[in-house]
Amino acid sequence: MSTPEKEPLLSAKNLKLLTSPVGKNNPITVQVLGICSALAVTVKLKPALVMALSVTIVVAVSNVVISALRSRIPDRIRIIVQLVVIATLVIIVDQVLKAYAFDVSKQLSVFVGLIITNCILMGRLEAFAMSNSPWKSFLDGLGNGAGYGLILIIVGFFRELLGSGTVMGYPVIQKLGLYSAGYENNGMMILPPMALILVGLIIWVQRSRDKSLIENK
Repeated sequence: MSTPEKEPLLSAKNLKLLTSPVGKNNPITVQVLGICSALAVTVKLKPALVMALSVTIVVAVSNVVISALRSRIPDRIRIIVQLVVIATLVIIVDQVLKAYAFDVSKQLSVFVGLIITNCILMGRLEAFAMSNSPWKSFLDGLGNGAGYGLILIIVGFFRELLGSGTVMGYPVIQKLGLYSAGYENNGMMILPPMALILVGLIIWVQRSRDKSLIENK
């Protein structure tokens, strides 16, 4: 009796788990999840990068843990178990940031702890990790974290550049000589509503380029 062939680790189906959340199924622009942190931590690019990395690590690792334990978790307490796993990982990330990137940790303030309540995490655990293998769950978590992080980085880049004239603290506008040409930093860019407007513009560009996102609604 022949044994069934194992699916390659990076088969086309598995690769789609990585690439789909970055584009057609982006957690922020398509699923409309994790919007609050996108508004709060994107005034500067550096905190946006750190938050993106933190969420990616937490969602990928929690997906693997819940997937590995899914057959042992009683259905009536699965949400509690998921929250415990997420909270443990978030505490670890928070302590690492305080130990090795204290300035960024201060800028992120309570928003690191609020990763626990990020809809992306619970959504992926419930919708994917509870019914798929650890490897696929890891790829799914990595893809959704990357998709989330991509939007944060884009928004953080433009808010810092146009609002403060810098990128990662480097004075770009000044070095380009635009201040002497009459450019003034746009103070509105550092206000939370501008983050929402930028996310809206990204959604508009994405859907104007991919009509299937409109047709599926």
